[in-house]
Amino acid sequence: KTAGLALAPLTAADAAPATEKEKLARIASNSWPIRYIFKSRTGFGRSPQIAEMKKKYGEIVMLDFPQFTKNTFPGVTRMDLFSGLFGDPADDAMYVEVPLTVGAATRVTHEFDPSSAAGKRWLDAMANKMAATGTSCQHISNNAPRDICEPDADKRKAGVAVAKKWLDGAKVLGAKSMRVNSGGPRIAPPAVATADYPKADELAMYLRNCIESFKEMADYGAKVGTKVTLENHWGLTANPINIRIIVDEVHSPFCEASPDFCNWEHEYLMYNGLKALAPYAHTNVHAKYWNRWKDDQSVARSVKIMQDAGFHGTYALEYEDGPWDGVEGAKYLYKEVLAAL
Repeated sequence: KTAGLALAPLTAADAAPATEKEKLARIASNSWPIRYIFKSRTGFGRSPQIAEMKKKYGEIVMLDFPQFTKNTFPGVTRMDLFSGLFGDPADDAMYVEVPLTVGAATRVTHEFDPSSAAGKRWLDAMANKMAATGTSCQHISNNAPRDICEPDADKRKAGVAVAKKWLDGAKVLGAKSMRVNSGGPRIAPPAVATADYPKADELAMYLRNCIESFKEMADYGAKVGTKVTLENHWGLTANPINIRIIVDEVHSPFCEASPDFCNWEHEYLMYNGLKALAPYAHTNVHAKYWNRWKDDQSVARSVKIMQDAGFHGTYALEYEDGPWDGVEGAKYLYKEVLAAL
């Protein structure tokens, strides 16, 4: 199976301690915790804390992030880029309006369109900026493709079509992988009582749809050279076993897991869930600190779990919330991951 793209035997090079340069090559900056200082169409609020961050660090756009990465995380050249920060916020031509339903309310958001003429020019500019700064895009954390496992076939088809447009954009940036959310209910449907043993037929239906969508996206990803990944990130993927099921059933080297250290529904998954996903991850993980969990959460322990599973990809510095602002939190993770490698 794909977890099962069997790990090669350890060589003398694998066994030797990593050099500082080799360790730094395993770290990726992450635009998500830095999002509050970005100009963007997404909009992340106007709180005093955000104003203070912009005063402290300045205001940037995604084209500034390669140099910001080099200035803020010495020696790091790889990046994990959040889809909601793509594009020039002042240029309407590179965005599309997307209706979002939250509860009973529907609102319209503006999302980057990598297939638009303006969007393509922006992608070229971003690729040139990375080349000029000696940086690269390791992973795209993408929220744009939706409804990947929905019962409505037309919605699924539309979601996969959006993912393919982004995969074309990922090719321009040289991204090695791109997360696609499973879609469907934000909380996975439970099993129901039967005359004998409980059954989860509704969950199986969503899994079946998700598998078919990811097969199509993985096939397309193979053509452009970018893997599609599943993160423990709401809905079906909150359960690591569901991610394993999808990856095993898709059975493609272009479909894998991209675990997050802290996106778990309960504390017993913090390390056990990561152990379940570690063999299924090969390209990028989110090294996270989040005060949702108790103070003794260990970045070093999580890194060791990944290393012990033979992971050779990057650790993206995705600070969520806690005692620091987003930049300080990412710097904390930079030190912790570097020390653990």
